[in-house]
Amino acid sequence: MLARPRNWVAGWGLWKAPAAVRRYVLAVSALALVTSVATAFLVPVSRRDLLWFGVLAICAVVSIEMTRQIERRREYLKHESIAYVDTKGLWSFAAVLILPPLLATAMVVFTYLLAWWRVWPSQRPIRAHRWVFACATVLIGTHGAVAVLALGMHSYPGLPDATLPAGLLDMGVVVLAGALRWALNCGLVMAAIALSDPARPVRDLFANFSQQWLEAGAMALGLIAATVLLTQPLVLAAIVLALVVMHRGVLLHQYQHASRVDAKTGLTTVKWWRTVAEQALDRARRTGDNVGLLILDIDHFKAVNDTYGHLAGDKVLEAVARELAGEIRADDTCCRWGGEELTVVIPDVRDGGNLLEIAERVRRRIKNLVVDIEPADTSHGEREHIRVTVSIGGALFPGDGIGTLDELMMAADTAVYGAKTGGRDQCRIANYDAATQQQPDTARRSGADS
Repeated sequence: MLARPRNWVAGWGLWKAPAAVRRYVLAVSALALVTSVATAFLVPVSRRDLLWFGVLAICAVVSIEMTRQIERRREYLKHESIAYVDTKGLWSFAAVLILPPLLATAMVVFTYLLAWWRVWPSQRPIRAHRWVFACATVLIGTHGAVAVLALGMHSYPGLPDATLPAGLLDMGVVVLAGALRWALNCGLVMAAIALSDPARPVRDLFANFSQQWLEAGAMALGLIAATVLLTQPLVLAAIVLALVVMHRGVLLHQYQHASRVDAKTGLTTVKWWRTVAEQALDRARRTGDNVGLLILDIDHFKAVNDTYGHLAGDKVLEAVARELAGEIRADDTCCRWGGEELTVVIPDVRDGGNLLEIAERVRRRIKNLVVDIEPADTSHGEREHIRVTVSIGGALFPGDGIGTLDELMMAADTAVYGAKTGGRDQCRIANYDAATQQQPDTARRSGADS
């Protein structure tokens, strides 16, 4: 009887993970088990508690059934380097507030099991140990919230006091409990991601971090659900409907984001970049402002691919894209134009000199970049440290012979060619006095090959 569960656990990908990841995941899972047992009998379970648990469980079943197709699509669209958020937390947070810790634990486990079997009935893109680990982090956050509520609420388990100022104090405790639950859950997951890929930049862990507001919304709805359950249980149907609508809104946002972002570099797609660039030019025509455009060409990129392999070339391209995105302003938009070329549209540029200053900042930043390539990503299986330079061409709108986006692109592309033939690792701005343009700070090599 125990053979199947044992074989299931033995097949987890966790056992092939680095030792540090294995120890961390097992330690977090053990801590979740210990805290669950430690809090299980702090508050006795009554028949009424079992009734409320049953109602919340039914609501969880209905909401998961109604949103499972959406969750399935969201899972395929999600970014693997950030803490994933869904709204199972609505029902488990409601349970934390009004049910004994034992039933709060049961609600977390129940919703995770239900989602595992109903959202992914056959082929699952989520590894089992990750699902168990995610459940463990939520359990730890749940028991952290239990501790805050038990110590701070006037009546626990239960709703905030209806009178002032006791009610305000209770609401503050609820907010603190929710924040702690979120912080523990999110922090533990992000630590696991960082351990599994130590080379990943810290900023990648916070990519699309605004989605964490979904968790805040779920817990706010959890407080409302708990209140409604104890006063007007039939109104819970409206909360389930609101949850479904919220899911669809999140899915739409993820589809929009996926359609606008280049998967390899994280920059915008060419199609979306052209839309933004055309809008910037239209606005400049109305206001009389200038718009700058830069094209970056990675020097000797073909040699990187030929020498180290295309995986190494992809790593170099990703690293250059990150540095570019880190240097530009929030109002600027960059994309991968094709191959080793990246483009940036820059609104509100003063003049050609200002555009050259921006280009030089980008060039110097990338010149300081050293890309560490893991042995698995090189064609010869050895670790490499690749230094990168770029040639940058720019143009300003409006300008002589520049009245459209295509003409602006052509002028910038011609300037890139000038930077290449001038020796690479330098910047050129179209229709700008060449004598004033800054020169590269290393010896030149002639020729214009990539």
